[in-house]
Amino acid sequence: MKLLEYSIVVAADRKTTWETMLGSETYKVWTAPFCEGSYFEGSWELGQKILFLSPGGSGMSSVIDENKRHEFISIKHIGFIKDGVEDTTSEALKNWAPAFEKYWFVETPLGTEIRVSLDVEENWADCMNAAWPKALETLKELCEAK
Repeated sequence: MKLLEYSIVVAADRKTTWETMLGSETYKVWTAPFCEGSYFEGSWELGQKILFLSPGGSGMSSVIDENKRHEFISIKHIGFIKDGVEDTTSEALKNWAPAFEKYWFVETPLGTEIRVSLDVEENWADCMNAAWPKALETLKELCEAK
């Protein structure tokens, strides 16, 4: 596993930034660099299950590990979903899960700094390094348009 980190400063307050990043409709927009049409099902509340899905029904099964409203959220990825079937026990999964994805919302004089860290398998690092900066730029535009 490899830890990747990204950040961007957004000219918006933490509440606006949080709600834009985690809102169901805006999530679909800023995550397009990862997969056009991606979405989530479930809740961002502490301890709740949340699924991150592609239009074809594949994706990740996760649990919200920590939630400090407007400050920090930690997602614990626990499984894969392929063709609508959840896998939380296979050998392939055991090499990857649990993996964490964390978002910090830090107040700055210019607005909010969004910091992201995520655990990825080495073979996904290039993909993430290409997509995350684009996704954060899109998120910044969405936040600043509000």
